[in-house]
Amino acid sequence: MTWFVNIFKVWWDELCDIVRDEGIMIFIMLVPLAYPLLYAFIYTTETQRDLPVCVIDNCHSARTRELIRKVDATPEVMVRGHVANLAEAQELLKRREVSGIIEIPATFDRDLAHGRQVVVGVYSDLTSMLYYKQLLLGVTNVAQDMNRDIKVNNYLRPGTRREEQVARMPIDFEHVQLYNPQGGFAAFLIPPVMMLILQQTLFLGIGMSMGRTRERNRGLVIPPRSDYKHVVSVVWGKSLLYFCLYMILAAYMCVVVTRWFGLPQLMHADAFFGLMVPYLLACIFLGFCFSAFVFRREDCILLFVFMSVPLLFLTGVSWPGASIPKVWQWLGMLFPSTFGCNAYVRAGTMGASLGDIRHEVMALWIQAGVYFLLACLMYTWEIRRAVGRSVLN
Repeated sequence: MTWFVNIFKVWWDELCDIVRDEGIMIFIMLVPLAYPLLYAFIYTTETQRDLPVCVIDNCHSARTRELIRKVDATPEVMVRGHVANLAEAQELLKRREVSGIIEIPATFDRDLAHGRQVVVGVYSDLTSMLYYKQLLLGVTNVAQDMNRDIKVNNYLRPGTRREEQVARMPIDFEHVQLYNPQGGFAAFLIPPVMMLILQQTLFLGIGMSMGRTRERNRGLVIPPRSDYKHVVSVVWGKSLLYFCLYMILAAYMCVVVTRWFGLPQLMHADAFFGLMVPYLLACIFLGFCFSAFVFRREDCILLFVFMSVPLLFLTGVSWPGASIPKVWQWLGMLFPSTFGCNAYVRAGTMGASLGDIRHEVMALWIQAGVYFLLACLMYTWEIRRAVGRSVLN
């Protein structure tokens, strides 16, 4: 039972150190609790609606008024007003009164009457790609509908209503967006971000704890005591504290936050535990390895915070993983977030079972095993330093 007692003593010492330090408590408690709520509140509307635009109608015909009216009726675009020329529209765009411009040429009706193609100018504020997407989507849908009506009215002989319907849409189709039917940004972004928050806050909390200990003990992270002489007891004692705490935080993010904001929640209990156990262990042990480079409390901020955005890109969630260069793919495989984010998106958003994500789970177990061995080597070195320091004293 000596090993069990040693593990409990290390666990208790780590708990006392964390509770006494407000900075560590902020990173491992407040940030995981508040950040998912902050991101979910920011993107709670899911999609951009009623994008304000102005119109330059150089034709002033019944058909152009119909085009403007239909564009205004779409959920994506709202016509804020009409202007006389492009210079006035650009001024409105600079003052952020509108986010897009639609310009209809003066030859609109004449070109259609002569069977020539008409070009409608669409200008968008590209400070956000969502503006461009919504404006282009709204105008394109209306243009396609009007194209079908013009084709039926001008080029087909009078027929039955059914013949007109077939002429407008020879091949009917139904557009269904799988796993994110509303096309929302929150359902796309929040799940992988929550997994990344778990990893990064673990790195910050463990690193800050290591830096604080080194500052207090003149560079040592292991006290020269008998219960700290067994490296496995030290690693498991420290890791169990973070593991128990973050299993609760993971359940909070994956259950409470997703239900509160109506995010996809298709993960089964066996998939949750089968994924979170190796993911948290891999993050904790990698945090121990990274903490070997932390000598002051502030070092972990410089070391870990800047990694968050690059790691999100390396997951292959925001950009297709197959299009990422091989060197970056291999680099991403070193971090648990790459496999954890993809597995959580598949299980939580797509309803994948534990067997469906077995590749990611196996990779996380391999990472956990490798990083556990590296953490043991790091703490073995620290134990020898502590013993050597005590002998000299």
